[in-house]
Amino acid sequence: MSEQESADVVQKQQRKRRVQSFKRLIVVFLLIAILFPTILCMILFVKLSRVDKQLEALRAQQTETDVTQEGFAAAVLSEKDVGQHAADVTVDMIPTEGNLPENEAADAHALRADTVSANTIKVYLTFDDGPSGNTGAILDILKEYQVKATFFVTGKSEEYTPLYQRIVEEGHTIGMHSYSHKYREIYQSVDSFREDLYRLQDLIYERCGVVSTIYRFPGGSSNTVSKVDMQELIAFLNDEDISYYDWNVSSLDASGRSQSVSDIVENVTGNIRSFHTAIVLMHDANDKTTTVEALPMIIERLQAMDNVELLPITENTVKIQHTTLEK
Repeated sequence: MSEQESADVVQKQQRKRRVQSFKRLIVVFLLIAILFPTILCMILFVKLSRVDKQLEALRAQQTETDVTQEGFAAAVLSEKDVGQHAADVTVDMIPTEGNLPENEAADAHALRADTVSANTIKVYLTFDDGPSGNTGAILDILKEYQVKATFFVTGKSEEYTPLYQRIVEEGHTIGMHSYSHKYREIYQSVDSFREDLYRLQDLIYERCGVVSTIYRFPGGSSNTVSKVDMQELIAFLNDEDISYYDWNVSSLDASGRSQSVSDIVENVTGNIRSFHTAIVLMHDANDKTTTVEALPMIIERLQAMDNVELLPITENTVKIQHTTLEK
């Protein structure tokens, strides 16, 4: 083979290699052009899903914050003001025959018989959203101060549901606060609300052998996120002989901004004397560490008041309800 022929062969091989390299580059470019948007879309989908969940959680928190603030505002009203606002928010006044409708006057004596005295303030400490990693510490504090409270529990964190039994065994009241605590699901329809409630009621019974018959609506009975008319849900609870309780004193520990220990103590104890019956809203979710820290000071201040009695909610407790069933 001549030198010219050899040179031609080398050039052909070089051209072939260049063409192959170019083809590979084209294939790589096409793969990148196809895969990059796909991967980007997947990343964006994951991020959007996370954002959607965060927004739902924030909406739920904001709803509960708004209702909490409404309940707290009601707590500082005088009994005269409460009477004027009764159409909007039902809060406690120890009834007498004079301030009850005629068809309810017959029950006045029985209700007053459950009240130790007109000067006694019955305080009910209640905890929503648990059990959680903070519930054990709260139970320890309550045990140390020999105080009984009420826990409106969820089923969303089943790892903590063994605490149901401890709540009951130590003499506290266990109430329901929805299984999932997902507003969008719970308030989708009467059927979804019923299914969620039964699921939690069954779980509580399985864990501690108690059939709970008290309930606190997520966001309160005056929440504005329910797609179902709250009158329908209240009627359902009445048909099931389940009593629901809102609050008239709030720790504001679920508000948008973080509450300091001193703020929580003041929020709870500063308005207790406005009522004969004070149902206090607090939370025992995992992030409510300041609530745990504030609890001993709250109890000590309340116990220092000679006319305050700390109690768990029972069937005889005067109902504090933001929204009632229309007759």
